[in-house]
Amino acid sequence: MQRNILRENAMGEDSPLYYKNNRLKQLRAFHQVVRCGSISKAAEKLFLSQPSVSLQIQALERELGVVLFERRGPHLKLTPEGDVLYQLAEPLVDGIDKLQENFAAHFGKLESGELNIGAGESTILYILPEPVRRFVDNYPKVQLKMHNVTGRDGQKMLRADEIDFAVGSMLDVPEDIEYRPIVTFEPMLITPTDHPLARKSLAGEEITLEDVSQYGLILPPSHLSTWRIVKYVFQRHNLTFTVTLEAGGWEVIKKYVELGMGISIVTDICLTGRENLMRIPLTKYFPQRGYGLVLRKGRFLSPQAHRFIEIMEETYTSEGPHLNLPTVRSGLDDGLGNSPPRKSRRRKQVVTTGTAPTISLDPIAAELEAASRQLSDDDAQ
Repeated sequence: MQRNILRENAMGEDSPLYYKNNRLKQLRAFHQVVRCGSISKAAEKLFLSQPSVSLQIQALERELGVVLFERRGPHLKLTPEGDVLYQLAEPLVDGIDKLQENFAAHFGKLESGELNIGAGESTILYILPEPVRRFVDNYPKVQLKMHNVTGRDGQKMLRADEIDFAVGSMLDVPEDIEYRPIVTFEPMLITPTDHPLARKSLAGEEITLEDVSQYGLILPPSHLSTWRIVKYVFQRHNLTFTVTLEAGGWEVIKKYVELGMGISIVTDICLTGRENLMRIPLTKYFPQRGYGLVLRKGRFLSPQAHRFIEIMEETYTSEGPHLNLPTVRSGLDDGLGNSPPRKSRRRKQVVTTGTAPTISLDPIAAELEAASRQLSDDDAQ
């Protein structure tokens, strides 16, 4: 009887013996500490005390004979050994924690779980509506959360595993990120329908960058990448431009162009064909803009994430007329959206990771990479 009591006491929560040979608990604690960046936050996530989490980490270090963290006050940084272990442990921990969901998914059932997607406003407004509609219709019991974030904030959430993946535009790919381009859109000049450039275009004359430089532009705020691209292209052609109005958001920009307050250079992802605007292609001067999936390398993707990605790829490879996608004009027709609509072109499936060469559809695109080493800031509009 006494031996049984001693054995039970030895298995108590704070006993070192309890943590030995409980490898999954050790790895889960380690995994959560890396994600949260601190033992206290990890303990909250795991509903454990801080000493319990510390004991699990210490037991794991003893058993493996390595130091997993550099301890600098309240901040923890992975050692090289800790980084290797995290890469190995992450899919194991996620796989076990989501075993039931994965098992059900093998039989085509997604009746629970959560999916977190990061994207900027333009992507949420113009790229994601159809994939989201299809996913929600087919899997109504999965909780879908859209996070309106871009740039450094989006990558921060991705690296902290606060989102499953992001959707956006990238000009350069960081070392720890995987980018899968899906669709591209064209650069477009938009003007009021009675603008001199609109009349010139309707007359069949070519609109040059020098023509554009004579009129005031409505552009997003100067810290966003659109401004930098416009500035670079004009400088490249030894031209200057004037900004008459800064406005955040393509919907706002389109509205003010319609009101005759200026002209603008946009990506035609934002053009639905219902606007009272003249649209003039500028592919001769500006690069195309690609949009795709942004994932953290090595991240375990849930069945929900896998299925959404499949739906998104199916959406942009479908040729059916039911898709409500932005139109891309192939020439100078009447400029008012009266030509037969054509779908945006789907990118060839290429996975770009780390420092691999980025995909460039225009010679100047490579020179623009330095201007944006994150999810495109334009998505913040």
